Amino acid sequence: MLSAYPGISNADLARLTVLTPQTVSVIVGNLEKAGSVVRRPHAVHGRIQHLDLSDSGRALLKKCRERVQRLERELTAALSANEERAVRRWLVAVSIADTAG
Repeated sequence: MLSAYPGISNADLARLTVLTPQTVSVIVGNLEKAGSVVRRPHAVHGRIQHLDLSDSGRALLKKCRERVQRLERELTAALSANEERAVRRWLVAVSIADTAG
């Protein structure tokens, strides 16, 4: 999400990911300690901080995306195109139902 929404705040990130602010704070703190996320102060609001990926965070995201794509290829290798579409539709439906509930 930080890649898609650079400069987002902790609170906005929590809303976007449907996680509690406390959970997001712990995750962001761990990513910051690892050097993957950087914070910078908001120009107007002193308590709000913008979050961005660092260079190492972008490299880590790239590596993770490549791994996920490889795993997806492995998981879908035995499926027909129609079966893969059905699985993806089901996963979207489960995701939407989970966030609506």
